[in-house]
Amino acid sequence: MRPAFTDPVQDAQSCFRAVLEAMSRPGRIQVLEGALTPPAALHPSTAAVLLTLADAETPLHHDAGAEADAWLRFHCGCPVASAAEAAFVLAVGQPPMLSSLAQGSDEEPERGATLVLQVPGLESGHGWRLTGPGIAQEHRLRVEGLPPGFLAGWRAQRAGFPRGVDIILCAGTRIAALPRGIRIEEG
Repeated sequence: MRPAFTDPVQDAQSCFRAVLEAMSRPGRIQVLEGALTPPAALHPSTAAVLLTLADAETPLHHDAGAEADAWLRFHCGCPVASAAEAAFVLAVGQPPMLSSLAQGSDEEPERGATLVLQVPGLESGHGWRLTGPGIAQEHRLRVEGLPPGFLAGWRAQRAGFPRGVDIILCAGTRIAALPRGIRIEEG
């Protein structure tokens, strides 16, 4: 079994702060520090986010394969669930339709899923134009490797706000977040 964080408390706290910063400043890239050698299917940022957020109380659905499944179960203790019932959904390949994930309710919007989406690359400064809570004017974010129709799915789920899905994008050692209330426009 591959090891997890070298310093579990310090590394988890550092990653948690980065995730909070990413969620509060949508589209801003955060770089995760620390040495982590996850299974081959997972980027270091993807593994760090799940080690930090997933636990025995948070059902997980993923497409990362058997080695990653054993590693995540051992280190996180998270139960595996269907995509529709999972609190966290990890997509290293084709992401599921946002509408197929838990959306929460008007009374309990926090029950909406968090999609941890592994992508080939993240870049600031150009690409999508993000606006909304946590963004003073606008922020630009380029995300590589998303399927056609992703933005249409995002717009459709955004119509149900405060219900919906939050997304944490992971690429190498970098993360960025798309909370459900953010507006995304192309270029």
